[in-house]
Amino acid sequence: MPYTDYPCPTGRPRKSLLSQEEFTPIITISRGSYSHGKEVAEKLCARLGYECVSREIILKASAHFNTPEIKLARAIHDAPSILDRFTFGKERYTAYVQEALLNHLRKDNVVYHGLAGHFFVQGISHAIKVRIIADFEDRVAEEMQREGISSEQASKALSRDDEERRRWSAHLYGIDTRDASLYDLVIHIKPLTTDDAVELIYQAARRPCFQVTAQSMEAVKTLFLAAQVRAALVQEIPNARVTVEKGEIVVSTSGYWAEGKKLTARIDQVIDTEKEGVKVKVRLINKPLKHGV
Repeated sequence: MPYTDYPCPTGRPRKSLLSQEEFTPIITISRGSYSHGKEVAEKLCARLGYECVSREIILKASAHFNTPEIKLARAIHDAPSILDRFTFGKERYTAYVQEALLNHLRKDNVVYHGLAGHFFVQGISHAIKVRIIADFEDRVAEEMQREGISSEQASKALSRDDEERRRWSAHLYGIDTRDASLYDLVIHIKPLTTDDAVELIYQAARRPCFQVTAQSMEAVKTLFLAAQVRAALVQEIPNARVTVEKGEIVVSTSGYWAEGKKLTARIDQVIDTEKEGVKVKVRLINKPLKHGV
């Protein structure tokens, strides 16, 4: 069956089958409080028939900390530095969240709305990253109505919430959620309604440049396997850096070269590299020898 190349707004050509319409299988929506992002996500899922994912990710991560999900979610939302109370809490939390999220995304047909979803899908061409924003005054009015509080109270609450979300992403992922370059679409709910936002994302999801290719599917699979490796190693080797380089999973950490076989054996317990068809490279950085020896 013939293929054709279509231009993409981001300059990434993608090949799409001419005879059938397809939709991108992964959509992440970043949002603030009372910006209608959750409403957009739910309406979009209903229209596409996709799974809507949000709090399930923190739920899975909380199990690793032996901490109730609601307690961990509130603690991180109020002060992300709470993770510093756990041994290597930041490293462990990001590893567990990444594994849980990519486990959902690799199944396709998913809309994730929540913090930092776009961070984990950078480089995946069939994922659309969306940011939903709304005027502060409109958000204040919404909170006043829902919570039955004054304008001043609502304004302070939202300002605090925005700052906490910004600190959360900066502390855990080193990103600023307000940076428009992180997204494919930034939609302002003011002149546009939530239904308009759904329509815009729906139409973008049909664009050939966001469709699945064999390469993009392989990229998601490799990212998930790398996340599995990182989550399995983070308790024992929290400083291990797990990356994907040219389709290979690379585990970098400090240690003596003699530890290489031991680390490789540990990775083999996590994933069957032969079955999955991926290569894993261990990159050990020698520790400085004492007394210059």
